[in-house]
Amino acid sequence: MSSSQTFLPSSPLVGGIRKKSKFTYRQLHLLSQASVSCPLRCIALIDYDAFYAQCEMVRLGVAETQPLAVQQWQGLIAINYPAREFGLNRHVTVTEAKTKCPEIVVQHVATWREGDDNWAYRDDAAKHIQTDKVSLDPYRLESRKSLALVKEILPPAPIQRVEKASIDEVFLDLSAQIHQILLERYPELRHAPYDDPTERLPLPPSTALDWQADALIDLDTAETEHDDPDWDDVVMNIGSEIVRGVRTEIREKLYYTCSAGIARNKMMAKLGAGYRKPNQQTIVRNRAVQHFLSGFKFTKIRNLGGKLGDQIVEAFNTEEVTELLKIPIEQMKSKFGDETGTWLHSIIRGEDNSEVNSRTQIKSMLSAKSFRPSINNTDQANKWLTIFVADIYARLVEEGVVENKRRPKTITLHHRQGGQTKSKQLPIPMGKKIDQMILLDLAKTLLGQVIVDGRAWPCANLSLSVGGFEDGVSGNKGIDTFLLKGDEAKAAMDAPLRTNATTPVQEEQYPTKRRRLNDPPSITRFFQKGESTGEGDDQSSDAMVDDTAQKNDPRADEEADISIPPALQQSDIASYFCKACQRSVHETDRPEHEDWHFAKSLIEQDKKVVTGPTNSRPPGPQSTKPKRGEASSRGKGSKPEKGQSRLTFK
Repeated sequence: MSSSQTFLPSSPLVGGIRKKSKFTYRQLHLLSQASVSCPLRCIALIDYDAFYAQCEMVRLGVAETQPLAVQQWQGLIAINYPAREFGLNRHVTVTEAKTKCPEIVVQHVATWREGDDNWAYRDDAAKHIQTDKVSLDPYRLESRKSLALVKEILPPAPIQRVEKASIDEVFLDLSAQIHQILLERYPELRHAPYDDPTERLPLPPSTALDWQADALIDLDTAETEHDDPDWDDVVMNIGSEIVRGVRTEIREKLYYTCSAGIARNKMMAKLGAGYRKPNQQTIVRNRAVQHFLSGFKFTKIRNLGGKLGDQIVEAFNTEEVTELLKIPIEQMKSKFGDETGTWLHSIIRGEDNSEVNSRTQIKSMLSAKSFRPSINNTDQANKWLTIFVADIYARLVEEGVVENKRRPKTITLHHRQGGQTKSKQLPIPMGKKIDQMILLDLAKTLLGQVIVDGRAWPCANLSLSVGGFEDGVSGNKGIDTFLLKGDEAKAAMDAPLRTNATTPVQEEQYPTKRRRLNDPPSITRFFQKGESTGEGDDQSSDAMVDDTAQKNDPRADEEADISIPPALQQSDIASYFCKACQRSVHETDRPEHEDWHFAKSLIEQDKKVVTGPTNSRPPGPQSTKPKRGEASSRGKGSKPEKGQSRLTFK
């Protein structure tokens, strides 16, 4: 990007010595590492203007001056800026909005409807609150598209640091990129002293910076615009150039406008992004932080708008940042503890060391519906589970589940009846491709568990979620490979590795996870299911529930038993009767159960014929301790078994 700075002669000599910057070469080096402790750090937040409304404006092709609102049932969830000029906000009803602004376009969000394979926009959606389910997928898709564009514009990792903060907000840590630009524009910064990294940098060779049309926050009381800029000002100026370029690209390629805040940390960037909207960017220089914060109530600061903010107001009888600045840190610690008190003392002074986390992968997916009136039977619930599964699976496809790039490990059902909420969870079977039928069968099994517990109807809310995402496993060989011999085995080992993906998975992009060392071998698990419990596959499957995911999910309870009475194994719970062991097995467990029989038959074939009773336990260490009153078969004086000889010890 071309420089937008105006270069003027260097600052004059003072007493024959050229003035120095307050920043050091070490701090300049920290900038290249995007260190949170670097005082030259530069963070930006890009915030889309009325994002849902803009998505509909672009989709419908309406003029930018056209007032538009996004409707969900009888309420409004987004209003564009032309409509806001009529005094509209999200608290007004659809009728009120049309009264105040007759020319407004009101677009209902897309919905899922029973029998459809995908969400759709419907003119009559508002009349079908009992039978439709809201879908925000169109906005999620546009959010991902815009995030991909931002990543495409910026330099690649490790220079690039991008964090998706929400569906319409993206944090950028521009520090490392700005460091590179600084060294290109100012070659004198490249020659750091080897003996003293704490030596201060020379002042920038410019006495004025061109901020173009940016909203520039006024400086603190002790600062003036007549003071020469230091390197932190230059860093912010370069950051504003980068962000202006990103916003321009988004505007030209996706037709969306967005505002931005540029500052030394995430908290200040967030406040700056909302300061001047729409379609503007605000720069909060280090010398302007305290002046900027003085205009806010501290309850507007990130993480101070909830219960903690209310407690602070009650403790100090003020909402003003300026009043809170007068309170000593020891008094804050005495009221809220050392950790919270220290954090509060720092945050109201504009200090925030939180990182821009580049990880933007989805951790969980949820589809839910509140029922008015409540639903009262299994058939109704199963219809909604079908919609939930279709909703989640469509998003899983976008996440790469078909190509086995990523897949969830667990599925959870949440059920609310009256004031009581129940949660049931199951693992999603590994080793097989995830499809809608597998998810639906698991969802119905979970519903069956809720019904077994009783008090299932009337149901006021149902939700289905998948979580515990991990990278897909590639490189597995089938069991038939291990049964081959000679040239056939060599040919199989030389063949391309199997994957569940329809396209090759690149290991560099999707690294596989190691199996936990405490996981039992798969063959052992087969025998544990069939013989160690004596209660069949229903009981043993209980041990397969992901306990870690349960503990991490506050909505999940500890009831993970998936045993289902015979009365429910007809329509709600798909089952399969195994003739070999005369046992009913869940249909979702059928492949694994058949594999168990196959593995068992292989081991039986390899067993040698021995005399005496056979041991039906799985292979492993066995106890040799004799029962009370019996002689040990290996003790002194015992006779050797057939085929053995006695060793004489002298």
